[in-house]
Amino acid sequence: MDRTERFYKIELLIRSRECVSFAALLEALEVSPATLKRDLQYLRERMDAPIEYDAMANGYRFGQAWRGAQHELPGVWFSEKELHALLTMHQLLSGLDEDGILTRHLQPMFDKLTGMLGADEQEAKELMKRVKLISTARRRVPSASFETVGSALVKRQRLRLRYRKRTSDPGNSGGRQISERTVSPLRLVHYRNTWYLDAWCHASEGLRRFALDAMEAAEPLEEKAKAVSAKQLEAELDQGYGIFAGASTQLAKLVFSAETAQWVAQEEWHPAQTSEWLADGRWQLCVPYVDATELLMDLLRHAGHVQVLAPAALKTAYAQRLRAAVEQLASA
Repeated sequence: MDRTERFYKIELLIRSRECVSFAALLEALEVSPATLKRDLQYLRERMDAPIEYDAMANGYRFGQAWRGAQHELPGVWFSEKELHALLTMHQLLSGLDEDGILTRHLQPMFDKLTGMLGADEQEAKELMKRVKLISTARRRVPSASFETVGSALVKRQRLRLRYRKRTSDPGNSGGRQISERTVSPLRLVHYRNTWYLDAWCHASEGLRRFALDAMEAAEPLEEKAKAVSAKQLEAELDQGYGIFAGASTQLAKLVFSAETAQWVAQEEWHPAQTSEWLADGRWQLCVPYVDATELLMDLLRHAGHVQVLAPAALKTAYAQRLRAAVEQLASA
């Protein structure tokens, strides 16, 4: 529990119980007596919290003038995770509102998020200017498509999609294949600055993941969406590496150089990954994947510093990508 969380918990305990003993605070916060004393002192002196010690009750309470009122902690700084989550949400909502279609729905949430950044509105706006989240390679999703898909998801309605599937055949309409299908929307996924829809495809009778920016048209239908359990959804779509879905996985065995390992070892490539440090300072990573496309893209970022040990097909595909890059460079 970080200091910010402790501050809020101290205030919550005093407000809910009116008077809390030092021992009860220690037990709830799981900190040392010295840490608790520093926290109480900081709240009183730096944040003007009206916390008083009541000798008769042998506990801490708010001063008489604040009884029954809620004291707001002014200017409390957020933890890294809290700040990132808050600003990411603000940025995502801002991105959805680029065309102005959803302003009337989203503005109250914008105001609430801004208010959460601090007691003073001007201070909150200043913070938004001083913390920046940078997004790259963002694929734009038309607001109308997002609104249609989101509405169908909430109302549990089926959708008729006109979907542009990307193919590896450049002779096929520039590598694109158009299809129409009916789906039951199940979950929206935001991954690497792009939105996807997890849905049951009634044409293929299976779970599929669709990129919203590849939807040329989306029309809601009157039919109710097919129900699929969260357990089945996670089992089939969340096991692979990155955005590529599927129930059948393979295990990639990778070894990063000692130079790169100090950075890569801090990253989570997959929730089910396993890793170990080797005696020579290199780092071995085992990560499950379904489709090698995205994994190969990430491996190429570390070209020259990562060795693919298994499986053989992945090792071959990685070598082919490297050779193709060298050939392109030589012919330039």
